[in-house]
Amino acid sequence: MITIQQAGKSVIDTLRQRQQSADGQVTQTVSDIIEQVRQRGDGAVREYTRQFDGVDTDLIPLNRAAIQKLSADCDPAVYAALERAAGNIRDFHARQLQQSWLTTRPDGSFCGQRIRGLFRVGLYVPGGTAAYPSSVLMCAIPAKIAGVGELIMVTPPPKDDGGINPAVMAAAYIAGVDRVYLCGGAQAIAALAYGTETVPRVDKIVGPGNIYVATAKRLVYGQVDIDMVAGPSEILILADDSANPAWAAADMLSQAEHDPLASAILLTDSKTVAKAVAAELEKQLAALPRAEIAARSLADYGLILLCASMDEAVDFANALAPEHLEVLCREPMNYLGRLDNAGSIFLGPYAPEPLGDYYAGPNHVLPTGGTARFYSPLSVESFVKKTAFISYSCAALEGAKEDIVTLAQAEGLDAHARAAAIRFNVQCTMYNVQ
Repeated sequence: MITIQQAGKSVIDTLRQRQQSADGQVTQTVSDIIEQVRQRGDGAVREYTRQFDGVDTDLIPLNRAAIQKLSADCDPAVYAALERAAGNIRDFHARQLQQSWLTTRPDGSFCGQRIRGLFRVGLYVPGGTAAYPSSVLMCAIPAKIAGVGELIMVTPPPKDDGGINPAVMAAAYIAGVDRVYLCGGAQAIAALAYGTETVPRVDKIVGPGNIYVATAKRLVYGQVDIDMVAGPSEILILADDSANPAWAAADMLSQAEHDPLASAILLTDSKTVAKAVAAELEKQLAALPRAEIAARSLADYGLILLCASMDEAVDFANALAPEHLEVLCREPMNYLGRLDNAGSIFLGPYAPEPLGDYYAGPNHVLPTGGTARFYSPLSVESFVKKTAFISYSCAALEGAKEDIVTLAQAEGLDAHARAAAIRFNVQCTMYNVQ
């Protein structure tokens, strides 16, 4: 246990440096894969799938009927829980939907904005033990609410010793995924970005993946849009003397078990709470199946920081800008208006972080590594395209042309000035346009 003053800026710098970055060899490998897929399409995707996954894939897509059939093997209790979670996610994200708008003026001019869903979006879903049906819901549901025309999912083909994850297929069916292609890795990202004979080109790629997938997403950005290149998971807990130490420790471990690079930090102004949480971490860690991972995470990136006051804790939280921020305080709502930088905020003792991961409705695809200072969670807005439109009457443009010409000439763009003036049979020389 140390104080915030002792921790200082170095703690924030250390945590931000955890963001996964590919070394030169990974970047070169992924660049080669992308180029081969761009040039050779399906053939390259099949070759890399055989090389990296040890599986042959025909790239024939699974349609809605096939997805539904595969989801039938999902445990009924899991399927029911996914449906209830999907209902909450739909309800939350439906409130984010924006409408196109138009505003008129007395001179006959009008301006507005048209909002529509992207034409086609690709959703990457990892295979094996890293397959998370909750992420399928979180990515697919807001896309569908936004009006995305077609949602394509890619996931690695199953090995000989196992089939396609039925819970993932159930989530895909519940969320409205249109087609599934059995391919993964950087080659799947390249196929989505450029299109192949079989895999259609998309406008945006979302979803988590390993360092090769993350690097591929980074390299194809600009060819397509991406959600984000997420780093290791993180939780920051603000706890006053009312906090339950066992609950706080459990919440810290819920993130520490993700990854050795995950970060779990508790800020408190109570020495009693700080010592009790430390004891609980040791006790609970001993019984955790993923104890080795969580222990490494806590040893390298776990902290309990003692604050002079909860105001100091709030200032530190805003500077760190964590992915998940829990407020285990006596009056949690009193803090909400002061917490400016966080991916998602969990208020009170009965809002543990897994509530957001799985069920409550807000998205769990969140900014990490301090990017919550300027970046937002995945949302309906992430899947829409905005187009402005303008219409002026003759009288309206005539009233505006002098200002347009003045501003165009100030920027040295004479053709801009002429384009406004010429519509009124005015000698352009009167505006000093050559």
